[in-house]
Amino acid sequence: MTKKQAAAPAKVGITLDHVVGAAFDVLDRGGVTKLSTRAIAAELGVSMNTVMWHIRTKDRLLDTMAEAVLGEVGLEDLPEDWHNQAAELLGRLREAMLGHRDGALLVANTFPAEPHTLAFTDRLLTALLRGCPTRRTAAWTAWTLFYFTLGLVQEEQAAPADDRDRLRAHVTERRLPGLTSALEDFMSVDFEARFHFGIRQILRSASTEAAPEH
Repeated sequence: MTKKQAAAPAKVGITLDHVVGAAFDVLDRGGVTKLSTRAIAAELGVSMNTVMWHIRTKDRLLDTMAEAVLGEVGLEDLPEDWHNQAAELLGRLREAMLGHRDGALLVANTFPAEPHTLAFTDRLLTALLRGCPTRRTAAWTAWTLFYFTLGLVQEEQAAPADDRDRLRAHVTERRLPGLTSALEDFMSVDFEARFHFGIRQILRSASTEAAPEH
């Protein structure tokens, strides 16, 4: 009997979908720091070798999970106007990431060239190409929107209150007058309002200011 044949029974009944589902269970309970092959194997009640047989590498698992998050973003029934369509797509992405503990951190650490991720990117770029003055502007705006959304959701999902208390303790009007005057707005936890404001601001600029060609 070969090693391959000996390993086969351990894989019976377990699929990659099972492994990814268990990985999300681990993620949603403990966050990215608790996401390990050992934890996934324990969740499934199988050996670590069985998990590794399906995922091959940790990076592949993370890519597959990020692709699954993008798969939760609906691409139908979008507004007709390009500006509103782009904003709606980013809003749906935000909600998909917020649906999982450390969802934005998971997506930020990956770059899957997979069907759901590519379809989302294509739909976003199609909208931006209708409203931006050049193709380069549309392409670079897509990245700006994506990174803004990732960063804000990461802040929202991290956002411990004591971080803001520490910041207040270190800001004084004499040393940091500008920050002092706007401190409460700077630390605002109204993430939804901040998100919509930022998206509108980026899209308004993108419709009038072309990216440099050289």
